[in-house]
Amino acid sequence: MKKIHFFLFLLVGALSNAQTFSISGNVTNQNNKPLSGATLSIIERNQAILADDKGEFSTKLNKGYYTFEVSFLGYQTVSKKVLVTKDVNLNFVLETSSTLLEEVLVSAVRVTEEVPVTFSNISKKELEKRNLGQDIPILLNYMPSVVSSSDAGAGVGYTYMNVRGSNGERINVTVNGIPYNDAESHGTFWVNLGDFASSTQNIQLQRGVGTSTNGSGAFGASLNILTDAISEAAYGEISNTFGSFNTRKHTVKFSTGKINDHIEIAGRLSNIYSDGYVDRASSDLKSFYLQASYTDENTLIKAITFGGTEKTYQAWYGLTAEQLREDRRQNPYTYDNEVDDYGQNHYQLHWNEKLTENWSTNLALNYTKGAGFFEQYKAEADYEDFDKLIADGSDVIVRRWLDNDFYVANFNTNYKTQKINLIAGASFSNYTGKHFGEVIWGNELLPDTKIRDQYYFSDATKIDLSVFTKVTFDLTAQLSAYADLQRRTVNYKTEGTTSDLDAIDVNAHFNFFNPKLGFTYKMNANNHIYTSFAVANREPNRNDYEAGVTTHETLNDYELGWRSKSKIIDINTNVYYMNYKNQLVLTGEIDGVGAPIRATSGDSYRLGLEVDANIKVNNKVSIKPNVSLSRNRNRDFKAQIDGSFQDLGDTNISFSPNVIIGNIFMYQPTNDFQVSFLSKYVGKQYMSNLNSKVSENDVLEEYITNGLNATYNLRTSKIFKSILFSVLINNINSVSYVDRGYYYTYDDNWSEPNATSTLDGAGYYPQATRNFLVGVTFKF
Repeated sequence: MKKIHFFLFLLVGALSNAQTFSISGNVTNQNNKPLSGATLSIIERNQAILADDKGEFSTKLNKGYYTFEVSFLGYQTVSKKVLVTKDVNLNFVLETSSTLLEEVLVSAVRVTEEVPVTFSNISKKELEKRNLGQDIPILLNYMPSVVSSSDAGAGVGYTYMNVRGSNGERINVTVNGIPYNDAESHGTFWVNLGDFASSTQNIQLQRGVGTSTNGSGAFGASLNILTDAISEAAYGEISNTFGSFNTRKHTVKFSTGKINDHIEIAGRLSNIYSDGYVDRASSDLKSFYLQASYTDENTLIKAITFGGTEKTYQAWYGLTAEQLREDRRQNPYTYDNEVDDYGQNHYQLHWNEKLTENWSTNLALNYTKGAGFFEQYKAEADYEDFDKLIADGSDVIVRRWLDNDFYVANFNTNYKTQKINLIAGASFSNYTGKHFGEVIWGNELLPDTKIRDQYYFSDATKIDLSVFTKVTFDLTAQLSAYADLQRRTVNYKTEGTTSDLDAIDVNAHFNFFNPKLGFTYKMNANNHIYTSFAVANREPNRNDYEAGVTTHETLNDYELGWRSKSKIIDINTNVYYMNYKNQLVLTGEIDGVGAPIRATSGDSYRLGLEVDANIKVNNKVSIKPNVSLSRNRNRDFKAQIDGSFQDLGDTNISFSPNVIIGNIFMYQPTNDFQVSFLSKYVGKQYMSNLNSKVSENDVLEEYITNGLNATYNLRTSKIFKSILFSVLINNINSVSYVDRGYYYTYDDNWSEPNATSTLDGAGYYPQATRNFLVGVTFKF
């Protein structure tokens, strides 16, 4: 009988310990307004709950001690430790942090779920896991519809990204709302932003036209980067990375924290070096970031400067098919100093003012200075190609320079209530650039030639003015509308000669109207449906003018999407139809410095389906898959083949895979240890718009790569607050793949009079087989 009583006692005790209790409550701000979407984290269970549209939450827990942490963008995080022995009601009141004012920095170009625009966000915490020296395009590789690549094959140096088949010249990039794309080429040179992820708070990728932006209009996507937020507490970090191909990264960061509750000074110094997967495709990147901030309850003033220098050995001509078969790591360019040597510094001043509970303003000023050259050796050069500065057949070394200045002034004002969010603003930019080439050595210079004589020169100016008004407002309790109107005026002028000594005399004026309209329907607190229509117009870039293209292009973008959130799965699904007129598609060719050449394709379109999700299998396992299926076509495409123009009908748009799939499988057994398995599949691509009508050399085959990422955060009590260990193994299956290339055709005269035959050639950029990076970050 005693034994029975003993076992009954154990059973009752176990049942009492296993009893669950109801935990409920709400999250509001200081003005008692509910914070819909606030995150309640239960630390001990590695569980997160989202507050509903009334700011309320609920869950069930067993008996025990639990730490509840509540966070919401723009507010200070609050935590409570509670002993749960009965049903508990918890109310959290969050106070505004400086981050809320900082969000005004980018409110003119960013969106939230209330806006009918297709977008994805990636936070500093997510970036930190794989931030081991590779550039931002590589870190974004697993986002929907993104394909990234690098010249050197290892993700350091010259890197690139495509979104929905649109290359970097069609992706509008802003840093704190300031345009980053080069005003003339429209390109984004990530090589000049070495280790910038270490100074990035958050990145938002808008796919399609997106919202009105500063600078050139987005034709494939917008990438909005918000730099580091103000730190309330002082900290320091020392980070070091080592890996394959002699890759290494050294970073030092600091912040003073709030001094007298108002002033913070923070900064970073970085050096990244890599030999590259391709032989002698080295990169040496030195960069810095410094910010000084002043905040009070209603004011944020930020002075920011960042920049640095890069020295990158030439690898942008890739390899021929034969060279790829012989040795995919070879680099056929043997001149010791065939390098790109460039420096770029940015200076930004931001002043945000909260005038009332509903009104706020933002003024931003920017100055960017860039200067540098590409050095090249030419054997047995033609004297006419160098303005007759050398004897015909002389060997020569030249430097091709770019020296530019870029000024920007942005202003916007924001009126926001519970039912309406109105932003109106203007952006003005002025760009001046000098392009010139110098002869720095020759074995047979003509008598009157001096070292550093210029053999070509052109200067350029570009003035860009845009004004916009956009508003989101509630029509009913469930239906909201969005309108965005932008007027953009562009004046571009250049005169002189190109590096080929061809005249480039342009005096162009454009006046664009870019309207956007959409609706969001809230089926319930967790399900939203949205639809939008947007128009974008874009001017040609400098390379287009050199190729004889003077016509602007127009895009009509239709989007239909569904956003759903639950405790188990968050899912975003959208269908898009992007209809182009005079789209400037990549021909597949590149110019003398590896820049892509474009041509007008007439009418074309992109039709696609994108799905991305975050599935919480349990408290330790989550899966983040995304799938992009698309059809990208030129209508009635015509091209010159074998001496005559031929109608090829509908053809695939170059560099636009129909299938892109990404996935991150994450296992997190504890708060401090995490392992992720990364996968990426990219379908077949054409490198031209001819679809193998000349030969099959214009095809890039499908590929799939897998990677492994692990992080462990060791919490210490002496010297350091914590030590973060990171490991990243890329291409773990050691696949020999090519993700980017170029393709060109040329005419060869037949023996018959007036007859020609079209021949072709191609180049390929091999990416690294299995490689690794390991890093350790000391935080104090």
